[in-house]
Amino acid sequence: MRFTALHKGLALSVFGLSALAVPALADDTAATDQNGAPLTKHEKYETKKEHRAFHHLSENGQKAMANILDAQQFLANGQNNKAVNALRSASSHLDAAAKAREQFTAAEADLHPAPQHPVSSAHTAQNGPTDWIPVGGEVIATDVLEPSKKSAVATANAQLKAGQTEQAAQTLKIVGEDIDFVIALAPLAQLQGFVNRAMTFAQDNQTDAANQALTDGLNTLVFVSENVVTEATNSSAAKKH
Repeated sequence: MRFTALHKGLALSVFGLSALAVPALADDTAATDQNGAPLTKHEKYETKKEHRAFHHLSENGQKAMANILDAQQFLANGQNNKAVNALRSASSHLDAAAKAREQFTAAEADLHPAPQHPVSSAHTAQNGPTDWIPVGGEVIATDVLEPSKKSAVATANAQLKAGQTEQAAQTLKIVGEDIDFVIALAPLAQLQGFVNRAMTFAQDNQTDAANQALTDGLNTLVFVSENVVTEATNSSAAKKH
């Protein structure tokens, strides 16, 4: 799974195109592993950490990204009216994401992109404090994992693509701490601007311009480790209070 193709290919690998809603997570203090054996203290800690990582994801942000990808597909098929409807839905989800707890404010310079997934070569950094929403995620395994644990990571990522967040957290119980959770962040106002621009172009049947606006929107994404989001979220909340 790669984040480098910042358009349809990226979204297929990171966000998936179906069942993107993040379901309610199971009890963080679940006491058994996949085989029914009691969890050790360390395993319980790792389970809580995994659940905290998934809680960073924005359900509306994910849905907005799915709408954007649908719109690109509709534009490619000459279905501009469907593209406009998808973009209206994306705009509504972005409005909702702006009011949700997952949204936070930080300067892009403080986010420190994950080395596994550099930003697009067409990316332009945001200046000053920016409102961000987490719109997707991927589990990254270290090279030292044994084959069975690498397989579990692959399974968890497939579950994330399908929106099966609770199942992914359950799968990762056997992996332990040798993983990182990379989160895709979108600058809220900037992405909303590109979506609105694409909608206007699509309504005027300017298909190429609409598609370019969406590509430019996807190029604003930044990919960071989960702990970066945790720190930024805590800092943003502290400033608000």
